[in-house]
Amino acid sequence: MSKNPDLDNAYAVSSQEEIKELYRKWSYSYDTAFSEGQGYQLPREVANAFVSAGGLGPVLDVGAGTGLVGAALRKMNVPVVDGIDLSKDMLDVARMKGDYRGLHVRDVTHTLDLVDAPYAGVVSSGTFTLGHVGPDALVHVFDVAASGALLVISVNALHYVSAGFAAAFADLESRMSQFETRDVRIFDDRAADDHRMDMAKLAIFTKT
Repeated sequence: MSKNPDLDNAYAVSSQEEIKELYRKWSYSYDTAFSEGQGYQLPREVANAFVSAGGLGPVLDVGAGTGLVGAALRKMNVPVVDGIDLSKDMLDVARMKGDYRGLHVRDVTHTLDLVDAPYAGVVSSGTFTLGHVGPDALVHVFDVAASGALLVISVNALHYVSAGFAAAFADLESRMSQFETRDVRIFDDRAADDHRMDMAKLAIFTKT
């Protein structure tokens, strides 16, 4: 792996240990070299979708990383945001920014033990994708959302159907209402040519 990890490294990992090691190395350069350098706009798109749909806090940010979604939500006057991530190193960066009430190391592929659950809103940006978290984890996200909670979950559009996310949402149909999807660009025009037009599908819905 290169000294500064990149998106291709992220798509290549599969095991939890590989993911932890990747983000341990990436935590130092993620905000500058990746987010700013590549025009990573998906966190802002997720936050915009949540607020535009009338989302309220307290909000749980699943896969909070260095806190890009939390920072966007706080700028949009969402007062209380908590975050979880598998990587302690990424959360350490987020913690220094001061946008989250609480940050916790958790594995979303297992039942989430969170003292402040259930949440009035749940968001996730860039976590549900190839090599990271698959559709089976969606049930754990549902379980920490309150009845009536608004959820905005991004899924890499390339894998939305092939990796089973569309089917997983269909299986959860009885637990949600007002389900819609929206396609957004993951990066702006600063991104490298091979990823400039990468797309994410935002799943926007209410838990019944």
